[in-house]
Amino acid sequence: MMDNKPEFKHLFGPVPSRRLGLSLGVDLVPLKTCNLNCVYRECGRTTCLTNKRESYVVAEEIIRELSCYLKKKRKIDYITFSGGGEPLLNSEIGRIISFVKKNFPQYKLALLTNGILLSEKSVVEEIKKIDLIVPSLDAGTAETFYSINRPCSGVIFEDFLDGLKNFTFNSESSVWLEIFLIKGMNDFDDELSALKKIAESVRCDKIQLNTVDRPTAEVGIEGVSYEKMLEIKKFFGEKAEIIGKFAGKSFSDSNSLGLIANCLERRPLTLDDIMEITCLHINEVNKILSVLENENRLEIWEGERGIFYKLKK
Repeated sequence: MMDNKPEFKHLFGPVPSRRLGLSLGVDLVPLKTCNLNCVYRECGRTTCLTNKRESYVVAEEIIRELSCYLKKKRKIDYITFSGGGEPLLNSEIGRIISFVKKNFPQYKLALLTNGILLSEKSVVEEIKKIDLIVPSLDAGTAETFYSINRPCSGVIFEDFLDGLKNFTFNSESSVWLEIFLIKGMNDFDDELSALKKIAESVRCDKIQLNTVDRPTAEVGIEGVSYEKMLEIKKFFGEKAEIIGKFAGKSFSDSNSLGLIANCLERRPLTLDDIMEITCLHINEVNKILSVLENENRLEIWEGERGIFYKLKK
């Protein structure tokens, strides 16, 4: 695990990931800064809903942290631009990518993105050296897109699709298309057929099917059953695979898991409490809480300060 020191404000992990192996996360925008306000968002509603690109986090800060971390020749599978917002909103992502590729070419770069900004040529140019991009596709129709993703003003569904298609066919990056499924919103036949049609119109190496497995921004948002996910996987064909809670996540680093479990064994804590006590990033805490919940080891309830977690006796 990373030394949890103050100088690492924008790096988190490395996080064991089924998809990416051991992944070092890089936060390029402040928490909840995004051009979408998805109903299933696990960190809560988007508080800065914008499509304006800025240097939300100065490139020099990210470069300094990456240099400090990577010069020790860490064993990681990917450096992943992800976190609690949309990474492509950072207008300096190209500088950061170029720095890593020039100074630490042995490391692969991954980008988790909602894909909205792939319609901009300047953005595509900035990320051309990315090894792997994982864009999201949650809707097969404009109506569903606006219902699930709730974009900021000016974002057009058709422009998003055109950008996604053009990028995948003109990029040398590997592409894993992630489709997030929600019960009653995009898991019915007509919507699935529209999603499949779009998936077949882009160039992708994998189609990764995901669903809800954590508390969401809006109440009443439910995941798709495992049986239904298997049917959908078959419908999408040989490129499709199921990820998320059904994949049986496992953490190779037991230190963080044990630390959080020990804290929750002693008293109930909110997400903010756990982050403050452990100095772990929100993404790490959420992943570990998900493991404990899937193992039925947590008691969860809503209190005055938010959602509380406690380890079952």
